[in-house]
Amino acid sequence: MFTRLRTRLTVLYVALFGATLLVVSVSIWAAVNQAAQRQVRGELTATGTVFDRVWSLRSDRLREGSALLSKDFGFREAVATHDGPTIGSELENLKARFNVDAAFIVTTDGHMIGADAQALAADGPGLEKALDNAEDPAGVVTLGGKSFQVVAAPVMSPDQIGWLVFAVQLDRDEMSSLEKLSSIPLSASVLNRDARGWRQEGRVSEHDRTLLSRFIDQATARKLATAQAIDESGGTTLALVKPLPSLTKTAPSVLVLRYPLALALRPYQLMLAIVALGGLIGLAVVGWGSWVLARGITRPITALDEAAHRLQRGEEAQVEIETNDEIGRLAGSFNTMATEIRDRERRITHLALHDGDTGLPNRLALERVVEALSDLPEGQVYVAALGVHRFDHLRGAIGYSLAAQAVRMIGNRLAGLAPASGVARVASDVLGFVLIAEDLVAAEEGAAQLMIELEAPLNVGGDVIDVTLHLGLAPIQRGAGPGAAIEQANIALDQARGAKKKVAFFDAVAYGDPATNLSLMSGMLRAIEDGSIDLFYQPKFDMRVGKVTGVEALSRWRHPARGMLPPDLFIPMAEETGHIRTLTEWVFKRAIDVQRTLAEAGHVVDMSVNVSGRTLGEPDFADFALAEAKRAVGGLTIEVTETAVIENPELALAMLNRFAAAGIAISIDDFGTGLSSLAYLKQIHGQELKIDKSLVEGVTESQRDALIVRSTIDLAHSLGLKVTAEGVETNDCYSILSAMGCDLAQGYLIARPMPIKDLLAFLSDDQRNQAYG
Repeated sequence: MFTRLRTRLTVLYVALFGATLLVVSVSIWAAVNQAAQRQVRGELTATGTVFDRVWSLRSDRLREGSALLSKDFGFREAVATHDGPTIGSELENLKARFNVDAAFIVTTDGHMIGADAQALAADGPGLEKALDNAEDPAGVVTLGGKSFQVVAAPVMSPDQIGWLVFAVQLDRDEMSSLEKLSSIPLSASVLNRDARGWRQEGRVSEHDRTLLSRFIDQATARKLATAQAIDESGGTTLALVKPLPSLTKTAPSVLVLRYPLALALRPYQLMLAIVALGGLIGLAVVGWGSWVLARGITRPITALDEAAHRLQRGEEAQVEIETNDEIGRLAGSFNTMATEIRDRERRITHLALHDGDTGLPNRLALERVVEALSDLPEGQVYVAALGVHRFDHLRGAIGYSLAAQAVRMIGNRLAGLAPASGVARVASDVLGFVLIAEDLVAAEEGAAQLMIELEAPLNVGGDVIDVTLHLGLAPIQRGAGPGAAIEQANIALDQARGAKKKVAFFDAVAYGDPATNLSLMSGMLRAIEDGSIDLFYQPKFDMRVGKVTGVEALSRWRHPARGMLPPDLFIPMAEETGHIRTLTEWVFKRAIDVQRTLAEAGHVVDMSVNVSGRTLGEPDFADFALAEAKRAVGGLTIEVTETAVIENPELALAMLNRFAAAGIAISIDDFGTGLSSLAYLKQIHGQELKIDKSLVEGVTESQRDALIVRSTIDLAHSLGLKVTAEGVETNDCYSILSAMGCDLAQGYLIARPMPIKDLLAFLSDDQRNQAYG
């Protein structure tokens, strides 16, 4: 409901004070109300007691006067003779003497005699009967529709001849006299009960009439001697009911003394008003004080909140300490926390933007520099990747710590030569930086000049070492993002290393489209299943016997969108993505199936299958190959390269030995390229050596190449190996190889790689399958 702490505190304090004030006010009002009720009850009770006393004295006085007159002989004689003037004279004297409202004689037959008799004559029979039945001929009776207090005495002559009755009317004047006896302005009234209930004078609502009647009935029934409260339409009234003696039981009478509670509380109204006014003033003071106190509490809290938001945004966040209380200590703790967080963020930011080994900025820092410079004109900003040649060997020679120190020294040297270049370590052996130049030529010249100065010897750990560096450059392209330029610079570095160049720009054509090439791998397994990948077979011609004695199985992929794909494209990617094992097993099975098909057609030839070095590194492949070799019809040859053996020599040599023991021939492929290690040539128990086409093509033009090929053939024969020459495309080349003692020839001169259908036709054509040279 309230979102601000200051408002909540103010409302809370005011509500608490208001609640306390309300409780106090209610308590004061209740106490005043109770005191007023007690006072009124006491006054009503006292007035009732006074009325009882007055009633009793009047009754005794009237009883005494009536008894005295009723015994007077002359008066009895006048009553007996119905002497009206005498009776009237005597009664008038008594009325004046005893101050009564009416005095008359009621004869035994119900007739009334006296000056007041005419007005009350109708009630004579009923009154005479009531007096005869009453134990005490005194009480309240209704005469002429009005209430009277009557006292009667029998008139005997000698028998009873009537009743002498004195009556005092209980009218408003009589009640006013009674009310004057009280110290409070109460109201007194005498009520009589008839068949319809208690008769009440004046204009009274039906609700109040019913309420008062019910109250009188309860009070008389429970004989209540104290005043009780009645909730009338005009307010609460305290009433005391005093039963009056009646001549008849069927028409009881009561005296009702009433006093409104509002009149009793009137003397206290000023005090209650002063209390209410003081409470309101106190409430206002408490509200103002609560607001001031809450503001004093919430102001530093608000300052802390604002500082926390600044801290969240990474801004400076310190609050002023104004007090030494809990909030002041909290502010001090916050300042300490903010300082520690700022220091920690600086450390974290430094760690996030710097390399842990060298202390140089890292790739993320370089990306920020590249992004900051991306608004410069295109073609003037280049990302450069500086790589240390053979860093792994350098690290193995001098150790990780000194190798990192060497990289740091190169980075510091580079930063000194190009202070605004944003030098960063993007890989273990690669430093990245930004080069600004007017165009490609200026960028290449600037990079070449940097390379000269950067390749100066380094003093690392007290020793001087030489370093060889390569540099790849890639222009920043708008919209491509900083990461793309850094990636292209790294690719350019790899291209420079591959071309053995000091500086190279990113060549997108040479790099190709990795995303497209990767999509090829996702479709390779499907291509194997639907026949898009198939085997082509290139014949191997035996120069000694003059015919084709074997074929080499070569993978070909007829892509539905890209056409025929060369194996040099998808085989290396299959090796990198792990699909080479699946492809090799499929080639193995397919080649043996084709060998069996050729045998059924009458052409028993040796089948050669290429096996990747990655596959030779999987021990269970030997079990698969040996199981499939049992289905071969004719010779089976596995062609491997020296580099395949070098990757994992122990496992590869053990597997090749298992193949050789099982009768599978081993062919050393592409000899003359790569390392051409004679040590591995010695360890591989092979049966064939294939000279790479790069050497074979030059035998007709280069005496040096011819000498190398001849030496290789002689070396192979000395080791008991047959020699196959690859790339034989001319008759002159064939003749020279034959003269050198080469065993087998393979190349376009013999036949191009062909599908199984064309191979069957080729092997069946004796004219094509002839001696060359």
